[in-house]
Amino acid sequence: MRHWFRSYWTEEDTWFYFEVDADGWVTRQIELQGPLEKPVAAASLTEWQSAQAAGTLADYEKVFGATAEVPVQEWDGHDPHALSLEQFQTVWLAARTACQAGARNRATDGA
Repeated sequence: MRHWFRSYWTEEDTWFYFEVDADGWVTRQIELQGPLEKPVAAASLTEWQSAQAAGTLADYEKVFGATAEVPVQEWDGHDPHALSLEQFQTVWLAARTACQAGARNRATDGA
C-alpha cells in the first residue's frame, strides 16, 4: 500500500513531498524550494529506472531530478505530515509542468 506525506527540511529551505510504497521506498518525489516554493524536482522512480536503462539518466535528472535512494525508515526526523493521494497529485501535476517548462526555457535560452 502506498502512502503520501510532505516534510519541510529547514537546512535546505525545501518542502519534500513523497509517495512511498509499502516497503518504505520513494516511488515519486517532489521538491519545492525557497519561500516561493519553486518546483525543482518531480521525479518518478519508474521513469528514473527506465532512463537509467536507456542511457538517458542525465537528461531525465536535468528535467525532473531523482528520488531518494534509501527507504524512508532510515531518515532522521523532519516531522512528516500525511497527505491524501489527491493532495499529492495536485502538487505533482503542478511540479511536473513547472519542471518541463523550465527545461524548455533552458533549451531555448541555450539555442
